[in-house]
Amino acid sequence: MTVVEKLAEYSAMTEQAMAEYLPAAEIPQGKISEAMAYSVNAGGKRLRPGLTLEFCRICGGDIKDALAFACAVEMVHTYSLIHDDLPCMDNDDFRRGKPTNHKVYGEAMATLAGDALLTLAFETLTKADLDPDTIVAAVIELSRAAGVSGMLGGQVLDLEGETRPYTEQEIKLTHNLKTGALFAAACKLGCLAAGASRRQMNAAEAFAKSMGYAFQLRDDVLDVIGDAAELGKATGHDENKQTIISVKGMEYCEQLILEHSEKAKNALEEGDFNDVGFLRELTDWLTSRKI
Repeated sequence: MTVVEKLAEYSAMTEQAMAEYLPAAEIPQGKISEAMAYSVNAGGKRLRPGLTLEFCRICGGDIKDALAFACAVEMVHTYSLIHDDLPCMDNDDFRRGKPTNHKVYGEAMATLAGDALLTLAFETLTKADLDPDTIVAAVIELSRAAGVSGMLGGQVLDLEGETRPYTEQEIKLTHNLKTGALFAAACKLGCLAAGASRRQMNAAEAFAKSMGYAFQLRDDVLDVIGDAAELGKATGHDENKQTIISVKGMEYCEQLILEHSEKAKNALEEGDFNDVGFLRELTDWLTSRKI
């Protein structure tokens, strides 16, 4: 099975489970259900829930036990995209080849849809058929990854980077928080669902941090050289932002992608996992992708 086929399999499982957690459209405030579903069902690689399910599998767990966790991660990711696209942030008109949420439902409803997905994510964590201690640990992991110490903090640094020069280390920190933190949470939630060892949790986090950084660097490359029609969103948004490319050049950025891809794959060897073939192939595919 190819990387794309495996991701599609995990995506289908996640989408089927997601339908059970989203609010019904028939409620009086059904417009918010519609707006939430619009972005959740807009497609995408479903990479983060795929990582949750795969890490559960390679830690010896039953991936069905990790489905609620996988859905919660995707809800947080989708909320962040809705808010990132708002006029007060990146002001994007298209996401995954479709009009962004605020273009369809208006800014106020889009803001509420993002808020609703964020809160629903934590309700969804509690519905996992796992012991209470595991669920509490999952809530801690995802809340840290989504908050000031993670994705939200990274967005703050991203905005501040438009106002003053950033060093390479500041750019890396921004990427590690904005992108890497949720990747790490996705991987670690899969480990938690499987009852993984501390060694496996540490290896999963190391993998996610390196892979997430390489993934974001590749995003920066695609913003420069990518085709908007293939990407499903506008390119050139990084013109007003500082990236490794703008600070150190394209060649240096490409070298970093290779370096951190290798770090990610090497980290997998430290976890005593059952089988890391798919994750190794996934890392190569993500960091050389065209979309």
